Amino acid sequence: MTTEGHDEISSAKRELSRRRFLRNAGAVASLPLLGGVAEILGTEGAGAQTYARHSDHPFFAKHPKYHFVMDNHVTTNSFFTATVYGCQDFCALTGSTFAWVGSQTSVTSEMVAAMNSAIASKCNGIGVPLIDNTAFNVPTNNALDHGIPVIAYNADVETGFVNNRMAYVGQSNVLAGAAVATHILEHGVPHLSKGSIVAGVIATPGTLNIQTRIDGAKPVFKKAGIDFIEVATSPTEGSPEYDKIVSWYSGHRNVKFMMAVDSGDSNAVAQFIVNNKLKGKVGGSGWDTGVPVVDAVHSGSLLQTVDQQAYLQGFDTLMQLFLYNISGGLMKPTDTDTGIAVVVKGTVGPYLTANRWEGTSAKETVAKPPAKIPY
Repeated sequence: MTTEGHDEISSAKRELSRRRFLRNAGAVASLPLLGGVAEILGTEGAGAQTYARHSDHPFFAKHPKYHFVMDNHVTTNSFFTATVYGCQDFCALTGSTFAWVGSQTSVTSEMVAAMNSAIASKCNGIGVPLIDNTAFNVPTNNALDHGIPVIAYNADVETGFVNNRMAYVGQSNVLAGAAVATHILEHGVPHLSKGSIVAGVIATPGTLNIQTRIDGAKPVFKKAGIDFIEVATSPTEGSPEYDKIVSWYSGHRNVKFMMAVDSGDSNAVAQFIVNNKLKGKVGGSGWDTGVPVVDAVHSGSLLQTVDQQAYLQGFDTLMQLFLYNISGGLMKPTDTDTGIAVVVKGTVGPYLTANRWEGTSAKETVAKPPAKIPY
């Protein structure tokens, strides 16, 4: 599903993305992850069990107990631990409930089936990553025809395609890919030069949540004369991804840099570089804030990683669906850009302590914000 159209990314947009990327280098104060989504759903549930303890803080007028459905492409992936926490916390605030459904391995037909079931159940709203440019058009229209609002989160259709979802909550994956590639060229160790090999490590080629990051990076590397090779691993986290990287590296020992574009592969790349003592020999860049990733950024084994605010992708999606319902449709969902926040060695400190915002701890805590906010 890659398109050559991403070679047309305007220099103005790329520069804007680059400036935001660098500006935000110290702006994010959250943390790592790796708790299992299945575990937290089993221990805390996907509803509003904790609502009673907040009953002394009423919100809004008395309203129905709204039920939302969060369709997902990798339901057990550790990245979405924070997203589930965001959903749980919002439901606890409002007495709502949600279901976490979809596919474990990015099977589009399973996600569409989950959407159809959600529509049949007459839920009050659906959140769904649009990982395919056309597969979700019919169920989205069916939902809207039944008065059920639909918001895309984490992944949206590419430019030139139309899905009638009401809003998108997530980062611009194309611009993020371009910004990461630019940062690697400017700050990567070892330094890259014309002809250097860079591996673009990706779990599921073609799915729009991560393929578009690769597509955003391609023209940046191409312009610099870099030999950018896409390396497919596995939709399953852990050893399947790690083993694919080991196998690929055995035949490409002249690779200078590995750019991972998803959470699982970022953990695997970080562990691979650390385990094989490749720091300074093979550079690495991650995506998201898994524990192996932030530890590797802290040690200098990875140049940086990107925080796309997984918690917000859950909390904000449900908040907008809730507001649409309680306002009778007056509060229409709007796009939320969750940003391209780079985390480097100098700013990774706060991520090294586990907390709920980044999905590394289920504990609810209150953190002190930074004394100064970069701008």
